[in-house]
Amino acid sequence: MDLVLHLADDYLLDKVWARLLPLNNHLDLPSYAHLSTSANFTSIAYLSESAWPRDYIPRQIISLSVITLIGIHCLYFLFAWLSYRFIFNHDMMRHPRFLENQVKQEILCSLQAFPTMTILTLPWFQAEVMGYSKLYDSVEDYGWVYFGLSVPFFLFCTDYGIYWIHRLLHHPTIYKTFHKPHHKWIIPTPFASHAFHPVDGYLQSVPYHFFIFVFPLHRWLYLGLFVFVNFWTILIHDSDMVTGHALEKVINGPAHHTLHHLYFTVNYGQYFTWADRVGGSYRQPESSLDPMLEIKKQS
Repeated sequence: MDLVLHLADDYLLDKVWARLLPLNNHLDLPSYAHLSTSANFTSIAYLSESAWPRDYIPRQIISLSVITLIGIHCLYFLFAWLSYRFIFNHDMMRHPRFLENQVKQEILCSLQAFPTMTILTLPWFQAEVMGYSKLYDSVEDYGWVYFGLSVPFFLFCTDYGIYWIHRLLHHPTIYKTFHKPHHKWIIPTPFASHAFHPVDGYLQSVPYHFFIFVFPLHRWLYLGLFVFVNFWTILIHDSDMVTGHALEKVINGPAHHTLHHLYFTVNYGQYFTWADRVGGSYRQPESSLDPMLEIKKQS
């Protein structure tokens, strides 16, 4: 997020903050841009025009909040709509367990969750902006081999963390409060991907934030992975039960997650099936388990 904030300051927010909170003694300062440094970047910025410079924490928190809210809304509606329009089988909406006005309910639930999730996530983003993470800029710092291997390493580590957090959320003492709202959607659509209790959504995002404070990761690569994470989360909620493909026993895809929504206590993983196999919670997708069969019975 430090990269996104840096770019936003360069191209927009410096001017916005200068207009909202202009520096009182601006007449004594040059009106042109000057060199500015921060914890992670050196750049040309208009810091002299605002009473709140880039490294002023209240400004950073407000900017991060706005950027995060805009970003998650854009990612959610873009990817969810594309998946809903081109991948999701709309015949699933005739399933007896598909709720009335479910898509509208999923969207409203997501929109209600975003603000609280943003507040809960801000400390991670703020620490990142202040330079406490292990994000780096130059591939040469760790080499191309590490750069390439860091992608599967990131996915495996975060997948394992999410597996245990997700499984913990199914514990009877906290399930009803925090995770049951997401299981309201027995036959989910892509819009259900972010439709959960905000604490649930935040907890399942913690491994992504924690990773970069423990392991080095290229800054641009992390941004790309962050987008991919949201895309994948939406993709696995399309209720697809395509089975028999080569990677079915390795990748935790839409069919696996469809079974999780149908049977609750199986396939907790996010990307891979190995954690479920080790944890004894794996269930193999089979064509006989396809919820479409129940729709066909009614036809």
